[in-house]
Amino acid sequence: MNSAFATPTASLDDPFYYLTNFRFVLAWVGERHADLLAADELAFLEQFKSLPQASQALLVRMVMRKGELFRLSKLSYAEVGDSPAAIAPLIALGWVESDPALSIDELFNQLRLAELRQVFADEIRAAGLSASSAKTVLYDTLASQLTHTATLQIWWANAPDRVVRLTVMNICDRLRLMFFGNLRQDWAEFVLTELGLQRFESVPFTLQSRAFQSRQEVDTYLALHRLRQRLDVGELPADLHLEVPPPADNRWLATRRARLLLQLGREAERSGDSALALKLYSESGSSEARIRKLRVLERQGEHLAAFELATQALNSSPNETEHQALTRILPRLQRRLKLPAEPSDPEPAHERWDLSLPGPQWVERAVVESLSEPQAPVCYVENSLLTGLFGLLCWPAIFDPLPGAFFHPFHNGPADLYRDDFVARRRGAFDACLARLEDGSYQEVIRSTWREKHGLASPFVHWTIVDEPLVELALACIPAEHLRLCFERLLGDLKANRAGLPDLIQFMPDAPVGEPRYRMIEVKGPGDRLQDNQRRWLTFFHRHEIPVAVCYVRWAESDERPA
Repeated sequence: MNSAFATPTASLDDPFYYLTNFRFVLAWVGERHADLLAADELAFLEQFKSLPQASQALLVRMVMRKGELFRLSKLSYAEVGDSPAAIAPLIALGWVESDPALSIDELFNQLRLAELRQVFADEIRAAGLSASSAKTVLYDTLASQLTHTATLQIWWANAPDRVVRLTVMNICDRLRLMFFGNLRQDWAEFVLTELGLQRFESVPFTLQSRAFQSRQEVDTYLALHRLRQRLDVGELPADLHLEVPPPADNRWLATRRARLLLQLGREAERSGDSALALKLYSESGSSEARIRKLRVLERQGEHLAAFELATQALNSSPNETEHQALTRILPRLQRRLKLPAEPSDPEPAHERWDLSLPGPQWVERAVVESLSEPQAPVCYVENSLLTGLFGLLCWPAIFDPLPGAFFHPFHNGPADLYRDDFVARRRGAFDACLARLEDGSYQEVIRSTWREKHGLASPFVHWTIVDEPLVELALACIPAEHLRLCFERLLGDLKANRAGLPDLIQFMPDAPVGEPRYRMIEVKGPGDRLQDNQRRWLTFFHRHEIPVAVCYVRWAESDERPA
């Protein structure tokens, strides 16, 4: 059965809007992912339905808040009413623990300073601390002494409040992951949509359109996510490496695994464990990991091993980013090994402008104001114009509902956007879009897409910058041939090539026939230099005779500074 993604119709005027959204997710996951759920997760879906509305609402309020521990007095919501009564069924199900054992860290997170002074009055006196000691002083003094856990009532016999612990957060996180396909998005997506701050393309789907095809894939994602969290809080990469799941057949999960291994390798390298870093980079296998491995080998003096690896990488059709790095590393290695250096193509000389402007101020704005003329306006576009025109022309290909691309109502773009096979899977659709540049229909396609899709989330179209007047100027001044060249380069590596484009563009709609009607301008302020991705774009422009200049700005010496 084919249908279209439809967001729930909850209104923010409804005090239970968040409960409507939560029910929507549970129904969605239950309908499309039931075969991937364990018995306790299926039971959760069924038991949730039988709860009183107030208990459902209170549970969702807790799930949407940070952490798993809550003071009962702070679980106060008008639409829920009597929180102790609403929480009782949750306690009966075991979804909330009524008197959890608390560590000293958890106690300090839950109690205010004045309360902690009451709880630890004897310990404070025994330690010779002032009664007005700060919370951090109390913690630093007591944490090493009080290593046990106990309920709040044992810590503080006269506690006027209760602390409860949510025990089903792991289930709720798993359900959220299966709905969104990631843990980056959360319940706020619904609210932003209901407020009208986000709108999404409606994409056809089938019941088989989902992020995960097996429970093992969900488990692998969660394992990788938790390992990254543990790395972020300082656990050692050597320990975490032992727990990295084995390679998966799922290319998406394989990419996430490679990224984690790269991150572990970088941390090992920073800590001085070069042997582990080399192992992790080898297991990662990503292009960035290969370059980092080469640099480690180079620092270790393993020049022959590095040379052989670099030569192999250069002969394996690397992407532009890796190719650029390899062409810098290889000459150094050849010199070290006393090998004849291969001739390299020199970087072309770019047209250079030097401006002295009053400042300091926002350098791009200063250049816009300096160069703009009534008949030759300069616009700040950075990475938004060419990518925006690409996104408008190729909208049907980008939002082609292929398996694994869309599986919930809140996609900014396809889930496989940066996977290696993204373009190959849609090559025919992209060719059809780019053919519009050949038959002259591209301008009307871009205009109509701008009107029809305006405001919808897109990975390429930033509507606040790519407004209608800018689109019209670009269509009037940039030749279709140049657009096609740039769009094909974008398709060569969407993740890398969508960045590094020039900051500004100047339009010259009244230029004589045969002369350029636009030029792109990269701006560099004092002390700034061209980045690698910018150099790659500039070299590309030079090769295809696309007009571009690099504008270097220095601040004029003056006692007066702009407001």
